[in-house]
Amino acid sequence: MKKPMLKAALALTVAMMIQAPVQAADFTLRLAHFFPPVAGQHKHIAQAWADKVTAESGGRIEVEVYPSSTLAKPPAQYDAVKNRIADVTMTVQGYTANRFPLTQVVELPGIVKNAAHGSCVIQSLYNEGLISDEYSDTKPLFLFTHGQGHIHTTEKLIKEPTDFEGLRIRRPTAVVAKLLEGLGAQPVGMPAPQAYQSVQRGVIDGVALPWEGQMIFRINDLTPKHTEVGGLYTLSFLVTMNKDVYNSLPEDLQKVIDNNSGSEWSQIAAGVFDAQDIQGRAQAVSKGHEIYTVEGGINNPAWKPVLDKASEEYLAELEAKGLPARKVYARAQELAATCQ
Repeated sequence: MKKPMLKAALALTVAMMIQAPVQAADFTLRLAHFFPPVAGQHKHIAQAWADKVTAESGGRIEVEVYPSSTLAKPPAQYDAVKNRIADVTMTVQGYTANRFPLTQVVELPGIVKNAAHGSCVIQSLYNEGLISDEYSDTKPLFLFTHGQGHIHTTEKLIKEPTDFEGLRIRRPTAVVAKLLEGLGAQPVGMPAPQAYQSVQRGVIDGVALPWEGQMIFRINDLTPKHTEVGGLYTLSFLVTMNKDVYNSLPEDLQKVIDNNSGSEWSQIAAGVFDAQDIQGRAQAVSKGHEIYTVEGGINNPAWKPVLDKASEEYLAELEAKGLPARKVYARAQELAATCQ
């Protein structure tokens, strides 16, 4: 009699376990970004951060990741977090025009060598409080940059500034637009995800992108000519969180978020970009594309006066608005000399 009773008890226990609902997380965060789900930025930054936060919270925080601008278009992603359409975003500051002018000083020529270097610079500027006032309406978690941006064209190979005349080039931000205007191009503003269709349709003649962007957004399929101008520009990014959502978390879960913020994650993000720069360039080489590297980069005599003038104009415009642009620029240059 005991064995049938034991079997029945075990069966009842198993049935109860099967029917018991899975315990829901205490908090669910929606993380929005514009990269495609196949991109390393989605897998190794956004999703990796989400998984780590969930694990370290013991499952009390669940992070749902929404790639490909499914919650908000790229220019609206920062405000989407501010207005709680999303709880967290990974986005480009410069896509929200005129919101982060001091942060975008790092985009100027000659500051950034690669993503790890640029991310050290921008995270340090934030940590030191030089640009933190620009983020008073959200809670930044970490800031970073991509590697050096280059010029990629469909038909005409750019060797010197005069080659830009009449060409419509996609620009990511107003800062890069000023550089391209100085070089003689016609900058056309658009987020990276829109570039493929614009090049394919002949709306633009080329793009300003780093090598990783060429690969991720498939622009290497359309632009067989590439010009590397060492130090031309970079782009600033951030992962930031809605302040009210953060403040609603209990102290121990706030600590989980805090432990997944700052310089460590800034460098994790940078590593993804730097690895993909290598892959993106190798892809262009494997396709037999023409790559022209400007001797001396931004210090080349044909390029330097134009780029120096554009940088000076940007700083002067900010100073005229009462912003300490030259102070931030000077500190960015000091950090550029010490960051590895």
